Amino acid sequence: MTDYSNPAEFEQQQEYDERVIEIARVAKVVKGGRRFNFRVTVVAGDNRGSVGVGIGKANAVPDAMRKATERARRNMHKVVTLGSTIPHLTLGKVAGARVMLKPASPGTGVIAGGGVRAVQHVRHVGAGDEIVHHLPGRVAHGRLPRADEVARAHVGGGGRNGEHPAVAGERDGVEMKLDGV
Repeated sequence: MTDYSNPAEFEQQQEYDERVIEIARVAKVVKGGRRFNFRVTVVAGDNRGSVGVGIGKANAVPDAMRKATERARRNMHKVVTLGSTIPHLTLGKVAGARVMLKPASPGTGVIAGGGVRAVQHVRHVGAGDEIVHHLPGRVAHGRLPRADEVARAHVGGGGRNGEHPAVAGERDGVEMKLDGV
């Protein structure tokens, strides 16, 4: 329970933007029948470039949301940006999900869908300029990757973006020509 009489705690509570990506009911078959639980995926960001994804599991949706929010705030990662976009093309991979992040020219906005769009909106106030392609994954039995896997792949790919001099150094000193630099 949040104590709103303490202004410092209230300010800390208000600085994160959170979005629910997925609420799923999962079943476990036991001797007496099925036991149902809920899995909630939440993405949290500070609108200044940091973003985190959290998953919470519980018997009730509100408890699962609280757990997911706590984990998302704890797992925040800084995503490097160049103006309103990312510095270069990158690929994020988690489990069976593969996401390609491409820089876009100013004014393009976010071209993405589902959980990836939610990650973008909590990362930037203006949502930035970025193109995200959800690539075909390698998941068993033809099922699509879960929303949390795609969101974590996006956060992981964005976290691998380095700043311009650092990336050029990793590429044998070959300088890249970036628009706006």
